[in-house]
Amino acid sequence: MHRLLMVAVVVIGVPVVAYLLLGRGHSAMSVDDVIKSSWATATPEWQARLSQDETQRVCSQYRNAPPPGLADAILAREKAAIKYPADGKLMGDWKRGEQLAQSGYGGRFTDYPPRTANGGNCYACHQMDGKELSFGTLGPSLREYGKIRKYGADDVKAVYERIYNPHATIPCANMPRMGTSGFLTIDQIKDLVAFVMSPESPVNK
Repeated sequence: MHRLLMVAVVVIGVPVVAYLLLGRGHSAMSVDDVIKSSWATATPEWQARLSQDETQRVCSQYRNAPPPGLADAILAREKAAIKYPADGKLMGDWKRGEQLAQSGYGGRFTDYPPRTANGGNCYACHQMDGKELSFGTLGPSLREYGKIRKYGADDVKAVYERIYNPHATIPCANMPRMGTSGFLTIDQIKDLVAFVMSPESPVNK
């Protein structure tokens, strides 16, 4: 049970695990205790992941459906947390982005201490390249995402912001905050944006 909780927290996050346990009749205090006890032997860096910030706390408390006032506060707080590239360019190399999208490195205990860069693990939730035979369906399909939107600059910026901090668009989004958490670098996020939005990317073929 404890090992399963550890894996669940790494993969889908504390708020979602809390939501599942609360739905089974556990109190908020018991959920906290169960999750923390399952991480008793984790390194300090991993134990730090159990400390919720204000947005995570509110999302857990309201089971990802905060009332309007708190939802607006989340949007404002998370929007302010977004950092943009110093050079103003929001797209990098789509080929590197493709590699990042297919890599789930960094989310497992066996990836610590890190020996290579973290990956985005995008295929765990999204369909992207039409040639992919296996992909997740928690998130929407991104097939031809840039092509449908005519590769518009506003849409490029929206994709960057969604990857960097999805809570700035949807309060209590299921998607992880790749940039705000520091899990991915700004350059990595630019490469993922290019994979989604570049006309040359297989996503848009």
